Amino acid sequence: MSKKASIGVTGLAVMGRNLARNLARHGHTVALHNRSEERTRALVDQFGDEGDFIPAYSAQEFVNALERPRQVVVMVKAGGPTDAVIEEFAPLLEEGDVIIDAGNAHFADTRRREKALRERGLHFVGSGVSGGEEGALHGPSIMPGGSKESYESLGPLFEDISAKVDGEPCCTHIGADGAGHFVKMVHNGIEYADMQLIAESFDLLRHAGGYAPAEIADVFRTWNTGRLDSYLIEITADVLAHVDKTSGKPFVDIVEDAAEQKGTGRWTVQIGLDLGVPISGIAEAVFARSLSGSKSLRAAARGLGGPSAAPLSGASLERFADDVEQALYASKVVAYAQGFNQIQAGATEYGWDIDLGKVASIWRGGCIIRAKFLNDITAAYADEPELPTLLTSGGFRKAVEDAQDSWRSVISTAVRLGIPTPGFSTALAYYDGLRADRLPAALVQGQRDFFGAHTYRRVDREGSFHTAWAADGRPESDA
Repeated sequence: MSKKASIGVTGLAVMGRNLARNLARHGHTVALHNRSEERTRALVDQFGDEGDFIPAYSAQEFVNALERPRQVVVMVKAGGPTDAVIEEFAPLLEEGDVIIDAGNAHFADTRRREKALRERGLHFVGSGVSGGEEGALHGPSIMPGGSKESYESLGPLFEDISAKVDGEPCCTHIGADGAGHFVKMVHNGIEYADMQLIAESFDLLRHAGGYAPAEIADVFRTWNTGRLDSYLIEITADVLAHVDKTSGKPFVDIVEDAAEQKGTGRWTVQIGLDLGVPISGIAEAVFARSLSGSKSLRAAARGLGGPSAAPLSGASLERFADDVEQALYASKVVAYAQGFNQIQAGATEYGWDIDLGKVASIWRGGCIIRAKFLNDITAAYADEPELPTLLTSGGFRKAVEDAQDSWRSVISTAVRLGIPTPGFSTALAYYDGLRADRLPAALVQGQRDFFGAHTYRRVDREGSFHTAWAADGRPESDA
């Protein structure tokens, strides 16, 4: 009897190819399939010595090469192409087999697909995979959803190939149906916020502090030895230190200042609105990318007046880099706090049992937002599983409180000099909004009742009330 594969990968572009190679390198026999036969042959020709591959050149041949329960990893473009591949393979599979979508699918699509395939006796796993093409090859952070039964067979393989931190795999069963892709979506939203805050730190150091890109690279390298130690800080230093060979200019000066996006950040914001979760830091990061790409709008507004304030000097300049580090750390805590609040809200809305501490734990390695302080987030949720926000956790609370004078000073400097800091500013506004005894929403409710009879609640008794604003004496009534 011919040898069977323990898992198969269909869709062998960069991510699919590297995931298949990672599985083979860990001793798993991997069936390979791609719509283009040339890509399948190329993988075997180039990397066949890395492990056991079984190339297949038709859907039926691919399915026949898999041991039961069959596990089919789909690595194709999200949306229609994913549905097409599922419809191609599902009729060839048997009860108990598993289809895994390891792409960046919208979690609502994953929920739909999981329900439809469950009715056909098949398991469907929507799995977030973070780390890019290098992570897929060397060890990503993996966030599989789906049924517990599917994880019994799939989990050991994914845990085996995932990144490891302190010997622990950066992979765990997230929750039912679309939970894995939901958590990956929020991960990407946090990533947007993190990158925006880092970019604002660069902008401040350059245009308020007068630092050259190479000097800022050194600042970031110093930060990466402390509490800001992270993959994004590390690569930022490398990008800022890079010099363009053609022009001899700093690389960051020859790149067009228009940031692109693939949609997961936008999804995060849209779902945040649907859930009523204030993820303002993530939203501002998405809007900042949109503004950067609004070329004609920016061109039309380029002549608008700005401040004529003097640049920093003396003691303010000397401590500015330290103040920016404090502001960056505090703002990052806000961004992560908002992201974890959104995951909890999604779990409540969709009936998922998500362990936030485990999510933080598997983000410590492999993924784009991997960072030293995720150890502290993991510990915070271990100490208090029902933690309402990271901002009230002992260590984070003290760090943010200690940082707030610098945080406020940096934002004041930015405003005075006309340097846009939407990430820093909205993070501080969120912090101040949470800690406020009273918010001006009371006036908003009064306005809503005035023009639309939308009613309001009182602080001194139960019930909903309406004021007859146009009537003499403006009587109040229960609504």
